[in-house]
Amino acid sequence: MDTNPEPFESLDLDPEEFRKLGYRSVDMITDYYASIRELPVFPNSTSVEVEEVFRENLPETGQDPQHILDEWQSKVLPYTTHLGSPRYFGFVNGSGTMIGTLAEALAASVNMNTGGWKPAPAATEIERQTIAWMAELIHYPTDCGGLFTSGGTMANFTALQTALRNIAPYDTTVKGLQNKAFSGRFTVYMSDHEGHISIVRAADLLNLGRESIRLVKSREDFTMDTQDLEQKLDEDIAQGDVPFCVVGQVGSINVGAIDPLVEIAEICRQRGIWFHADGACGAVGAMLPEKRPQYQGLELADSVTLDPHKWLYIPYECGCVLVRYPEKLRRAFSLTAPYLRGTLPSDYTGLWYLDYGPQMSRGFRALKVWMSLKHYGAEGYRNLLSQNIRCVEYLDACVRRDKDFEPLHKPNLLMYCFRYAPRDLRQRWDDPETLNDYLDQLNQQIADEIQRSGVAFIMTSRIRGRVIIRLSVCSHRTTPEDIDIVLAKLKEIGEKLIRM
Repeated sequence: MDTNPEPFESLDLDPEEFRKLGYRSVDMITDYYASIRELPVFPNSTSVEVEEVFRENLPETGQDPQHILDEWQSKVLPYTTHLGSPRYFGFVNGSGTMIGTLAEALAASVNMNTGGWKPAPAATEIERQTIAWMAELIHYPTDCGGLFTSGGTMANFTALQTALRNIAPYDTTVKGLQNKAFSGRFTVYMSDHEGHISIVRAADLLNLGRESIRLVKSREDFTMDTQDLEQKLDEDIAQGDVPFCVVGQVGSINVGAIDPLVEIAEICRQRGIWFHADGACGAVGAMLPEKRPQYQGLELADSVTLDPHKWLYIPYECGCVLVRYPEKLRRAFSLTAPYLRGTLPSDYTGLWYLDYGPQMSRGFRALKVWMSLKHYGAEGYRNLLSQNIRCVEYLDACVRRDKDFEPLHKPNLLMYCFRYAPRDLRQRWDDPETLNDYLDQLNQQIADEIQRSGVAFIMTSRIRGRVIIRLSVCSHRTTPEDIDIVLAKLKEIGEKLIRM
């Protein structure tokens, strides 16, 4: 026997050293939150410049943790896009709750794998409870199934996989799509204007082919034309295809449109088709009494997706899918192996989330939602959402008062689209098509320039084929004063570009 064995290395830090690092980290986070209103929202650096900052050889030996923390301030923060800024209006990205930041650290410390009950008893029950709370917030049946995902794309994929497995005329779990006895095509339906690209990604992941997605005409108010939906469904059924899912928008990506949910639910019920409500952006608006009527029919959906990391301000990443009947979710994903649960019966068991979604290994996402909901409560969240809507309504009023801006729709939830189109310029221009082409380029340049300025982060999109400026107001820090600052800057940039 070796009397002088080599010592075993440990990753663990000395408790006091770790405490010092922890205190310093909390101080840095606190200072960051305290200064977030003054920081340039977007770093004016090219991808090549940022790549160069982080170019270094793989460390051969370990480095001092204090030095590593130094680099957070010297390297990371200067090249960060600050999604928590009150003037971050790009995409639909939430601003991050501060208690959610602490939750992430606590969740990482216990490092539970929420794929199964045994490796994560507390985490499993917190997720189960929080899923029920999410359903209650939007007036969906609280006895539903569901789970937290990385985001809206994986939530929508989970819903569509569940729909396919439960609606297909044969067992796709065993046969997959490779069934010689089936010659038709599985098809999905969504709005041609406001349907979200994540549905295309879900079709990709299911290997259905992008032609499986049927685009349904939109009405003047950007909602789905249900007459066109019925016509397309009946035509496809007649030619041997299998429509298995209709996707209704519940707060669409550009204008916050909510499709006619009751009508879609009835159309799907009559034909035995899965009704999925994509509420990644706007489903949580159902908690607001003043908005509740337009969500009528959401409770009829077979599945609903919503992203807590959007309009509930939860730190990234956190999507959510709810399925009316949990057994249908389990049927779509359940699998077993002797090394997962053990081979003998045991009282020490519970819900295994690996049976209810695509991931087997899963992080403890539910903790930051659970802690944030407990911190703010439903009433606190209703106040925050109403605050955002008031900012959007204020933005719309300012746009309509100013002859240099053109409104493109009525505000509804947290998204708003308009364009810089000075009235004098429009009156001088003879050819409307050429004018619109010029305005497309101008508005893109304005958005690019305001990003570079650091004043705000704004993206463009398209409304009925035209480039527009889109603001997504889902920061709990945004105020009408921020709207004033941004509009003034947009106008200043626009006037400068026109003079060039």
